Amino acid sequence: MDDKSNIPIERSENRGPRSKRLAKLLFAGVGMFALLVTSAFAQSPSDTSPTASQDPAAIDQIWQKASAKYDAQRTAILQQVDASTHKGPFRADWESLKNYDVPEWYKDAKFGIFIHWGVYSVPAFGNEWYPRNMYVPGSPEYKHHVTTYGPQDKFGYKDFIPMFKAEHYDPAAWAKLFKDSGAKYVVPVFEHHDGFAMYDNSLSDWTAVKMGPHRDLWGDLAKAIRAEGLHLGASSHRVEHNFFLGVGRAIPSDVNDPANAALYGPAHNWLANPRNTPLSDDFTYVSEEWTNDWLARSAEIVQKYHPDVMYFDWWIGQPSVRAALTRFASFYYNTSLANGNTLGIINYKDYAMQEHSAVLDIERGQLSDIRPLYWQTDTSISNKSWGYIENDTYKSADFIVHQLADIVSKNGNLLLNIGPRSDGTIPEAAQQVLLDVGAWLKMNGDAIYGTRRWRVYGEGPTQVAAGSFHDADTKPYTAEDFRFTTKAGAIYAIEMGWPAGHEAIIHSLASSSAETVESVHSLGTRSSLQFQQQSDGLHIQLPDQAQGKYAYAFRITVRKSEPN
Repeated sequence: MDDKSNIPIERSENRGPRSKRLAKLLFAGVGMFALLVTSAFAQSPSDTSPTASQDPAAIDQIWQKASAKYDAQRTAILQQVDASTHKGPFRADWESLKNYDVPEWYKDAKFGIFIHWGVYSVPAFGNEWYPRNMYVPGSPEYKHHVTTYGPQDKFGYKDFIPMFKAEHYDPAAWAKLFKDSGAKYVVPVFEHHDGFAMYDNSLSDWTAVKMGPHRDLWGDLAKAIRAEGLHLGASSHRVEHNFFLGVGRAIPSDVNDPANAALYGPAHNWLANPRNTPLSDDFTYVSEEWTNDWLARSAEIVQKYHPDVMYFDWWIGQPSVRAALTRFASFYYNTSLANGNTLGIINYKDYAMQEHSAVLDIERGQLSDIRPLYWQTDTSISNKSWGYIENDTYKSADFIVHQLADIVSKNGNLLLNIGPRSDGTIPEAAQQVLLDVGAWLKMNGDAIYGTRRWRVYGEGPTQVAAGSFHDADTKPYTAEDFRFTTKAGAIYAIEMGWPAGHEAIIHSLASSSAETVESVHSLGTRSSLQFQQQSDGLHIQLPDQAQGKYAYAFRITVRKSEPN
């Protein structure tokens, strides 16, 4: 993730002098891991001198050598990936993958929890792109870092890892909170752009099992989530790590030190066109070794944790990645079926996948109308970040409920993100929003869970600001705004406000419509309501006092009118 609209895009010009000859990575009798640990905290000036002018192939070779100790394991996983193509209905090509069908459980679930938690929660400043922006001169993160921790060649991002302890982390308490929020699936970020794995990754030394908390953080949560009857997802943003730390090569920093290449590398220059162009308009250097590593890491998550959802961020649509993407999709879909589970779900952004082959995700945004193909919105409960930052502000339960109702009416799901603190606690303000949303769903969930889109998504004066990164731009809803769903022959109308005149009017169910209304029940009171189906709409008589908060759901039973 994620809020890339505020991130400067690097151009192709080189920014630093040619570095001195790189120090050798391996010394006789010293293992790679020992070298990484001992050298990570003390570099000579030549180790940290800018390297941005080096050839990208040479830069990539340094990362490959630093990761070579896992070549055998990586190769074995890739062989298993390719073998799966012959053991299921999906091949590694788009013609085959476009036959994908979204599982019914996911269409029924409607609401999930996303989790951004990692080393970036230690500085807790700016947003989860701190690992990159702390190396960008002039940025608030750069200034904060130098003032608080010192220059980047003395204190780099890796030096936050020992401070990431997760000492108060309670997976069972987290899982119960998510269950109480009304969520049906939970998607932790297994690895973000920073390159630090939050799980038991057998292809890296830079993991939460081997450093920092010394614990399989997401493995423990996976058990707790499933114990609560929820579905487990996994999000990998690893692919964007290819360029994420490249800015550190333009300044004296620990990113330039070959001893840190297994964490920071390859750290290429990001050569991308301006925002809002297709993902294929990206010319960053990507080696086959990098895409193979990404594929092996993604496949290992599937093998070890059996997630029901795999969420990928933007860069899987990069031209050099797409071939590996088809291999992963074939492997994941076939493996999920072979394990006796329902078909797995891949969330993708923008143009990254053929639209019938997976589930489109729209980041911090919504759609203006019904999308026939199933889709998802992901957004953060935080207004400023995906990961935890100090002095953050949060969206209200009112906002979340309205967004959920709008998305579900348009054939989608809402994946709502939280950012825990580095000690493993979830901010109390965020917890309260989740519990308030859960209370609304407990009362009105019949209008959400297991429903499908109606012939129109809704009515009313408020228009959604459609597209990615616009979810906070929609004006407040009114009592004239309704969102519709349907289930088991009933229509559910969700009114986004309480009318002053104690009467709700639904114009889409006027007497001239195809539906004859037989009864109306309030989900808030579980009681029947008086109504009249008139030429201008369905008039529903409401109690003097609103029942519940935020939005008000009605179950309307109808029979189809006979054609004239």
